[in-house]
Amino acid sequence: MKLNTLAVALYGALALTLGPAPDGSLGWLSAAQAQEKVSPEVGKALNAVTSLLKAGKAKEALVKIRDVEAISGRSAAETALMEKLRFAAAQQSTDPDTMARAFDALKGAGRLAGAENLQYMAAVAGTYSRVNRHKEALNWATRYFAEGGNDPAMRQVQTAAQYNSGDVGPIVKNTLAEIQAAEKAGQTPSRDKINLLWNAANRAKDANALAFANEKLLQYYPSKEMWANAIASTATRKGFAPRFQLDLYRLRLLSDNMRNDEDYEELASLAGQAGFAEEGRKVIEAGFKAGVLGQGAKAERHQRLKVFLDKKLAESKAGYAAAEKAARESKQGDGLVMLGQQLAFAGNAKAGVAMIQEGIQVGQLKREGDAHLALGQAFFLAGDTGKAVAAWRSVKGDDGVADVAKLWANYARSAKR
Repeated sequence: MKLNTLAVALYGALALTLGPAPDGSLGWLSAAQAQEKVSPEVGKALNAVTSLLKAGKAKEALVKIRDVEAISGRSAAETALMEKLRFAAAQQSTDPDTMARAFDALKGAGRLAGAENLQYMAAVAGTYSRVNRHKEALNWATRYFAEGGNDPAMRQVQTAAQYNSGDVGPIVKNTLAEIQAAEKAGQTPSRDKINLLWNAANRAKDANALAFANEKLLQYYPSKEMWANAIASTATRKGFAPRFQLDLYRLRLLSDNMRNDEDYEELASLAGQAGFAEEGRKVIEAGFKAGVLGQGAKAERHQRLKVFLDKKLAESKAGYAAAEKAARESKQGDGLVMLGQQLAFAGNAKAGVAMIQEGIQVGQLKREGDAHLALGQAFFLAGDTGKAVAAWRSVKGDDGVADVAKLWANYARSAKR
């Protein structure tokens, strides 16, 4: 029996699991094999295996292959066909160990090369993955890429195997690089890619990669809940200075995370105490307008806070000229920075930017990082996100100032999208 007589039947069986070549040819059966001969005895046994595969009886087909094995004097071509059918039957019955043995037999006989070799290896890796044999799936996927494979689907198999086997270090490294490459190319990294990095970094206890993943989720896929978690986690970090609570509450307001009347009270009080009476007054007004303040048993307390802020605002306006004069005469720029912040959060952001910049230029600042945080906020309130992010990027410090600056930068970038 000529092999090309048997080839159609064999191809039908193999195509059930391995699929045809893109051009519709025999695919897994090479043209060279199609010209070889198969003895009537071997051909009959192979056809019996093929019939079982076509009928969906893969396990029976694996048993039937023993009839082919029992035939002595088989040619190399006949043995190769037997192993190909064994491979197909094992794949249908989800038996990756048998697939691997068939592959090794074919590879050892020199019957696999090039794209065909890679297809077989991908099938083995994929089947190990489906039965949750993660270590073996990783070994075969790694071998696939080492021999020149480049199928993105196999990259997913490899990544899943690495994650499930606990080998998450390469996932962190590779996924981090892919996200950075996408950004460099002007593309938005996919949510799935960033989530993969987050999960892998969390499992690897890689704090830097986890922080990067959180930053990218906030930047590209922000949500109210995500912002609430990010703000809360920043406030509880070791060494976080209480003076930045006001900046975090400002982000709560911006990200729609003011939970109740206490949050409005706290933000307004912090603003008033820090010298931002007009900002605090606006927060109180927003709370009253939203129906959160001025209601129920605390209505009188809310009204007292409003009166307090009105008083602070009047004092601030009355003393502004003297404060500006003193700030300009000082050899330290902190006074000008503070006045600039007041202007920015009172609604005059452009004038605030100019005054903060003047204060930074004077120098001798008590906390330079705080000044650049304030400059970024003023730029942001003035509508210049690019300059705001640039200012925040320059902020350094381990007392929370750098963390707060990053949060503001992420908010600004996400709000611009």
